[in-house]
Amino acid sequence: GINIPAGIDEGQVISIRGKGNAGTNGGPSGDLQVQVSVRPHPLFERRGYDIWCELPLTFAQMALGAEVSVPTLDGNVTQTIKEGTQPGEVLRLKGKGFPYLQGRGCGDLLVQLTVEIPRNLNAEQKKALREFEQALGEKNYQKRQSFFDVLKKAFGGER
Repeated sequence: GINIPAGIDEGQVISIRGKGNAGTNGGPSGDLQVQVSVRPHPLFERRGYDIWCELPLTFAQMALGAEVSVPTLDGNVTQTIKEGTQPGEVLRLKGKGFPYLQGRGCGDLLVQLTVEIPRNLNAEQKKALREFEQALGEKNYQKRQSFFDVLKKAFGGER
């Protein structure tokens, strides 16, 4: 068998001494060159020694904060989501990526947080959501408020 080192990446070549073709005129056998092809993972994306994944959370988990289970190569770990976390924020789990070849340590696992918007709400759920939205003020939406402030300054009013 061939020993594939942990952390090897797509297209890298492993050289196996003396396992190639026989040498000319009775000389020693050459080396076997094996180019590695890595099958993509359905959940993780490799970027160098780092791993990226997307973690869909609910609106309530992002708004209120939560303890969530995050998948890693070594199994799930629990992470705290802070209250008011915004979509697109990234959690960095140090040392949870691929091991460095010929060295110590590992890359990181970067988890991009997304919010999944519920579908197929019934009438009661829609009513509750509209009431919740009306109870909020613009102060609860800092990015939105900042966007419209910039828009007013740039164009002299809302459009």
